[in-house]
Amino acid sequence: MPASSEERNRSERERMVAEQLAQRGIRSEAVLAAMRRIPRELFLPAGSRGRAYADGAQPIDCGQTISQPYMVGRMTELLEPRPELSVLEIGTGSGYQTAILACVAKHVYTVEWHLKLMNQASRRLEKLRLKNVSYRCGDGSLGWPERAPYEAIIVTAGAPDVPEPLCEQLAVGGRLVVPVGPTGDQTLVLVRKTEEGAQQIEVLKCRFVKLLGAAGWRE
Repeated sequence: MPASSEERNRSERERMVAEQLAQRGIRSEAVLAAMRRIPRELFLPAGSRGRAYADGAQPIDCGQTISQPYMVGRMTELLEPRPELSVLEIGTGSGYQTAILACVAKHVYTVEWHLKLMNQASRRLEKLRLKNVSYRCGDGSLGWPERAPYEAIIVTAGAPDVPEPLCEQLAVGGRLVVPVGPTGDQTLVLVRKTEEGAQQIEVLKCRFVKLLGAAGWRE
């Protein structure tokens, strides 16, 4: 009897976790479990769902992308997720990264520049019964100061430099992950905030769409 599309997607998801994540060094059981749980195909346009588990970023609406599965897993792991964390996500996009964060944290505050994407993402997460997420449409480079401080901040778009407003909203002991640099030549940076100040660690080369806003790119 032929496998159903749901069974095929579940099999592809297991293969993605094994080959694209675990074999490349992602060790967090919480992250691996979240990425086994969330059906990535729900976050792509209908015509692209056959590529949901491909090893690469995929285009979505508004000229944006859904990040490569490995990048989603790596960035989430760098936050050292725990069930009690309050997380700020800059760049809701499709909502896939948001869903992964919602599985590993207490609450996710997510900010998206494009209202269309924010509305799509909220509907997808509602369908998955992920209720520990708050949404805002606006300039993500400025963060969400009313809900600060955050133990973890993740930026899913590239900035010319680490946005200062986000550093200010990061709790002492917190971790911020952000792609930094010009388009096409970015570096994923981990910022650790201590009593003495912020420490930056370069993690890996990457390529993201631009972070638009007052503390990001102006165009």
